[in-house]
Amino acid sequence: MPLRTLIVDDEPVARKILREELETIDDVEIVAEADSGAAALDQIALQEPDLVLLDLQMPVMGGLDVVRRLKQAKRVPAIVIVTAYDQFAIQAFEAGAIDYLLKPISQKRLTDAVGRAKRLSARETAERLARIHDVAEPAAATRSRKIVGRAGEEYVLLSADEVYAFQAAGDEVWIITAKNKYVATQTLKVLEDRLRDTSFRRLHRGAIVNIDHVRKMITLSSQRWLVTLSNNLEFIVSKRQARIVRQLLNW
Repeated sequence: MPLRTLIVDDEPVARKILREELETIDDVEIVAEADSGAAALDQIALQEPDLVLLDLQMPVMGGLDVVRRLKQAKRVPAIVIVTAYDQFAIQAFEAGAIDYLLKPISQKRLTDAVGRAKRLSARETAERLARIHDVAEPAAATRSRKIVGRAGEEYVLLSADEVYAFQAAGDEVWIITAKNKYVATQTLKVLEDRLRDTSFRRLHRGAIVNIDHVRKMITLSSQRWLVTLSNNLEFIVSKRQARIVRQLLNW
């Protein structure tokens, strides 16, 4: 059976481009288009699509607002978030999206997202429904979140304990794990605020480390330290942060 698909975007040109690209993919049926969040909810109820390509930034009711209102839906479709801004990747995945497409969308990424939707099992659909039911309202208390890293056109969800450090390099921030590096979708300042009251601490202006992965510390001077992580990555702690690090490690 073809994958019944709904396109949601407030820009007619964006909807036209998505339609033309979807028409080149086998076993995809475009059942409707919607130009607003309210229209999207109406079409989801009417058409019961298998897949919704959902724009995140729309007036009045954005994509995440649409997802929150799916709590009452009898049948929840697979959601693929479409946006021009990669800083929204975290909210998209937490809301139960199966993929996250950055504009301009490449044909390969769109094909991959459609393929992922086709492979969803009944169990995965139920799990996704549970995740959508757990989406917090904007004013709700913060909860444990995944960290999103980008590797080329792919987005990877990481648990906080997988991350050894965040390191600034020019205009980019790298997420460092035991064996891999990913580009962060947020600035160091935003990451520091999100990870407040966790095991992450800023060692200097360009680095935040997970102190659970600190293997050793060497005194360089009375106010400077060399910190080595368990993957042998080294950081020099700034004078401003040296006292904090000593306290954290009970030195």
